[in-house]
Amino acid sequence: MEPFKIHILGCGSALPTLRHNPSAQVVEIREKQFLVDCGEGTQLQMRRSKIGFNRLCAVFISHIHGDHCFGLIGMLSSFGLLGRTMPLAIYAPKELKPVLDMLLETFCNDFDYEIQFHAVDTKKRAVIYEDRSLTVESIPLKHREPCAGFLFREKPTLPHIRRDMIDFYHIPVSQINNIKNGASWTDEDGNVIPNSRLTRPADPPRSYAYCSDTCYLPELHKQLEGTTCIYHETTYATEDAEKAIKYCHSTAAQAAQVARDAHAGRLLLGHYSSKYDNEQVLLEEARAVFPASELTREGMVVELK
Repeated sequence: MEPFKIHILGCGSALPTLRHNPSAQVVEIREKQFLVDCGEGTQLQMRRSKIGFNRLCAVFISHIHGDHCFGLIGMLSSFGLLGRTMPLAIYAPKELKPVLDMLLETFCNDFDYEIQFHAVDTKKRAVIYEDRSLTVESIPLKHREPCAGFLFREKPTLPHIRRDMIDFYHIPVSQINNIKNGASWTDEDGNVIPNSRLTRPADPPRSYAYCSDTCYLPELHKQLEGTTCIYHETTYATEDAEKAIKYCHSTAAQAAQVARDAHAGRLLLGHYSSKYDNEQVLLEEARAVFPASELTREGMVVELK
């Protein structure tokens, strides 16, 4: 099975602390790397996590609050200083483009790589990125600024060849692709060997949803049904539910409700308010609703099986 990993670079909210950096993650799928949000200090966190800058092929920005994008211009500048030539795609709400254009003109006007900006419609779900192995969909969220989540989904793969059966029936290598695509095999005596005997089922496609920032959306789970792993903002505990409503954020229990109702495999908690010296209260509230909840932390690597 090809790697599908989430590297947690920052899981704090608006105010950086000595314990947490602002939001940033790298999603690694089949040797491709995608940056999701880019809070202050992201490039330093990438270095600490030994994530190579040159392998990053796209950036996804959920919204233009500073704790999700203040690190972007510094990282783009470093790419130029390192001699990057490969184009870099940026997917973000249209509100980011004029700000980014001004910063690029001021600080990054002599680099040798192209930045390709793609405006994301935060009001509708749509496939915004696709290649041979995966799609990325935008997920409408509700925050104080136009905001979208992102759903990374593997495309189905072909069945696994049973090497013992291939050898047993002396099937030539030239026929393996046909068998992967569903063909059976007829031996020299005219016996048909069914495809099911020659292959094992393909690995189920994995998926990862990034949902930050948003107030609790009772219908969000419908867009995330069956997701392997969900990251959902967990800014507040239930005792601060009024603050969550005021600032369009979610509580730990609400994040867990989304994961539970979506029948997700696991839930990652993050975007903690700086008021909490210990996020254990958030974890306990989430696990009371959805037991497969866990806290994120900087440097953590989550591998989807």
